[in-house]
Amino acid sequence: QVQLVESGGGLVQPGGSLRLSCSVFGFRRGDYSIGWFRQAPGKDLEGVGCISSSDGSTQYYTDSVKGRFTISRDNAKNTVYLQMNSLKPEDIAVYRCAASRSAYCSGPVPVEFDYWGQGTQVSVSS
Repeated sequence: QVQLVESGGGLVQPGGSLRLSCSVFGFRRGDYSIGWFRQAPGKDLEGVGCISSSDGSTQYYTDSVKGRFTISRDNAKNTVYLQMNSLKPEDIAVYRCAASRSAYCSGPVPVEFDYWGQGTQVSVSS
């Protein structure tokens, strides 16, 4: 049974950093792509970025986070990370990771992902 568990959310001041983790259970190590999504209060689910399987050399980020967020993966630990720097109030949301059986990710499109975590809250406030 595939299961994804996010961790690392919390409250940070504007300009601060957080690193979210997505632990993946039930998949063969590295044999999946991962997307990160977020949903702010009253807004639709938004794709943040994604990383392809294996060495994770292919990544995609939505424009609003380019240059601030970085996705990486440690296949030995079956864990994918979302490093978030220079956080802004508009980054406030519940962040969720999702896994796709497809090895290649061309963009964080929700319907292309098969398994989802429950999410972790990220808050940005002074």
